[in-house]
Amino acid sequence: MTDTFSRKPVLMPALALALSLGAAVFAVPAAAQSAVAEGQKLAFDRGKGNCLTCHAIKGGDLPGTIGPELTNIKSKYPDRNELVAILYDETKRNPQTVMPPFGRNRILTDKEINAIVDFLQTL
Repeated sequence: MTDTFSRKPVLMPALALALSLGAAVFAVPAAAQSAVAEGQKLAFDRGKGNCLTCHAIKGGDLPGTIGPELTNIKSKYPDRNELVAILYDETKRNPQTVMPPFGRNRILTDKEINAIVDFLQTL
């Protein structure tokens, strides 16, 4: 679109705003996608997160049946911190659990636990 008198391009305000924010708008989803992908990799890794040993997870091979199927996680655990705490040390909430205390025993770092939570919240 051009201004009839000056022949300069004129952008509609919404389009101009979207173009100016483009890099910022797309950077966050890319970082979030990266964390989700890393979380899935860790959850499916038989030597690290090893979630499939006990849980059925969509997209995972040879799941276990000791723990519950991991579906609808965001609706079951709307408070992200609760899910982080479960992965960090479920024995605080449930002393009888067989789930390993991934954070307390330093099996996973805080960053890795957060990446797995990012992934689980997509299920």
